[in-house]
This record gives sequence, structure tokens and C-alpha cells, in this order.
Amino acid sequence: MKLDLLNTLYTEVKTPELHGRYITNSHIEPCLDKLLKPIKKTLGYSVENRPIYSLTYGHGAIKVLLWSQMHGNESTSTKALFDCFNLFETGNKTAERLLEHCTLVVIPILNPDGAERYTRLNANLVDLNRDAQDLTQPESEILRQAYYIEKPDYCFNLHGQRTLFSAGETNHVATLSFLSPAQDSERTLTANRKAAMVIIAEINRLLQDEIPNGIGRYDDGFNLNCVGDTFQNFGVPTLLYEAGHYANDYDREEVRRLMFIAILKGLDVLIDNVEPENYKSYFSIPENGKLFNDIIIRNVKRSDMGALVDVAIQYKEVLISSELRFVPVVDAITELSPKFGHKEIDANGSTVTTLDHSDLILGSEIVFVMIDNEEISLKP
Repeated sequence: MKLDLLNTLYTEVKTPELHGRYITNSHIEPCLDKLLKPIKKTLGYSVENRPIYSLTYGHGAIKVLLWSQMHGNESTSTKALFDCFNLFETGNKTAERLLEHCTLVVIPILNPDGAERYTRLNANLVDLNRDAQDLTQPESEILRQAYYIEKPDYCFNLHGQRTLFSAGETNHVATLSFLSPAQDSERTLTANRKAAMVIIAEINRLLQDEIPNGIGRYDDGFNLNCVGDTFQNFGVPTLLYEAGHYANDYDREEVRRLMFIAILKGLDVLIDNVEPENYKSYFSIPENGKLFNDIIIRNVKRSDMGALVDVAIQYKEVLISSELRFVPVVDAITELSPKFGHKEIDANGSTVTTLDHSDLILGSEIVFVMIDNEEISLKP
């Protein structure tokens, strides 16, 4: 698959009804109704009795199980999946090739209660990605039953990550991140782990032209309570996808496009045959750091501190009347030279205060600051 082709296809099939970060069952249901080709099922119901849907596309020998919004506030991959569905509806040659060779079973929102609340957890305040062994929640049971019934050859576990992640210990943001999870405490490089690594390495190779140095790799510490580690432990190559941040893209519409490309490229690699011995380039992807804040105000004068300091601002995502708002919060007041801001402001030795000229307080919410009597907005 060529990058230019995938970008062109994306502009033709993007789902206009889905936009921004707040994506729930009520948003996807009208889109589901428009799809003609998949086999649609309701697999079961959430804690609060919301349906959990699945779609099956294709008739090929390679079976792939994909799911998104296991964490309810990680919606970027759900949007990208619906863009993929629109592509599958077109009869395009690229789509037909994928569907001829693959059978795709997709759960677009595994945690609809968390999606409704815009929270990571489900309605019982359980992280479904720590429930893979105990299976205490209906959503966890539904995913496990889908796994047992479908017997997938590969699993794509689609998530989203916070804006703080860097690709390595660098000033490059991790716009996308990946992981071939460990399947035992020794992190053994089994054939199925290597297969997942090969797929990730090929996705990375394709996207370096689009986001050079913008892809990270998660640490593969083993935790069998995590779904990816459990499915890898079952012997099925499992890929963790993480949608991150792109410059000035807090709605994650650019990242949505990149996830669309990454999902399709991952499927394309399966068709071209995964050669586990080609896994080593996976380790050239830098391991994620945590070097970013949303905003850093540099060189701030404080009467209570001897030297100039920096002020870090991090957005808190707050759902108010079904509208997601990014609320700036003072995250740190210290020297921050090891860190980077997605936006940086130089105070040039001036004081930085609230609108009523009070000092900034760690942990406080603040939408505007005053620098040299100039009002500066901290909104994204």
C-alpha cells in the first residue's frame, strides 16, 4: 500500500458525522444504519444496558478481531474504524483485496457506558484493560466470548494516549505508539510476538514519511490482567495501537487519518505474509518517554523563588452537557528544561499572574494569564 493512495482514499471515505473526541453509541448508530455490507450483531449489553455491537466484513481466510474504546474516552480509533467501514462499502480495489483475504470482526465501542461519561472506566469504575483474568464485567465477558467464538489469527487492540508522550527521550511527540505485548514475565520473543512486531515495523516504515520520528513504542512489561498480554499469552499475535497527539489537533482529526492508514497497512501486511524473522526493526522504534506538557511558559519571575522558573499547563478534559472542554490546569511550577510544550510561551523574565494579578497556584484551573499586562489565552 502506498501512502499517497491511502491519503487519497481517506479524503473520499471519511465519516463526516463523527467528529471530535466525544463519540458514543448515539453517534455511531446512525452510521451503522447506513452500512450495507457487514454482518451486524449485538454481542451483549454493558453494565447500564447499552448495546455492544460487532460488524463482520470480508470472507478471507485470515481472521482478525479488532476493538476500540475499551477505555471510553479513547475515541480516535473508533472514528478511524468507521472511515475504514466506508472504504469497505465502496468496492474499491484496495478494499476488495483486503476483504478477499481477511475476515474482520470489529467491536467499535466495547465500553459504551464509559464512552457516554467520557471516562476511561466502565460504569462500575473498572478498567476493562485490567480485567482480562477476573472477567468481572459484562464488557470483559463479551470481548472474551468474541475471542473464543471467532478464534482470530490476529488481534488489533485500538486505544488512545495522552498528550504527554514523546517518541523516545526527545522533543518529538508520539503521534502514534505501538506495542507487541509480552506474553510471559520473561518477555520471551515467541513466534506470535515476533509476528506482531513485523506488522508494527512495517506500519512504522510506511508512516515515517508522514510523521518522521513521530512513532513510539510502549514498554513491554508483562501484566496478564491486560487484554493484550492475555491474548498474546494465548498464542495469538496481538497489536496495541495508541492514537496520540499531533500539532494543534486536540480534536484528533489528523491522528484519525493516521490511524486509518495504520489499520489498513496492518491488514495489508497480513496478506503479504508475516515473516517473523524480520522482527528486529521493531526495536528501532524509540520507547516512549513522558516529556510533553500542553503548554509551557518559560522564564517566569516569581517573588517566592530565587531564580526564573517555568510553568507547565496541562489540559483536563471535562464533559459538560455533552460537550468536551479542555480546561487548562497549572501542572508544575519549576525549572522544566528536560521537558517540552506543545505550545511554548516566553515570559522573558516577567511575572505571570491570574487576571486579578494573583500568583499562579499549583493545581488551579486558569483560562487566561497576564504577562506584562497582556492577557494571554491558554485555550487550545
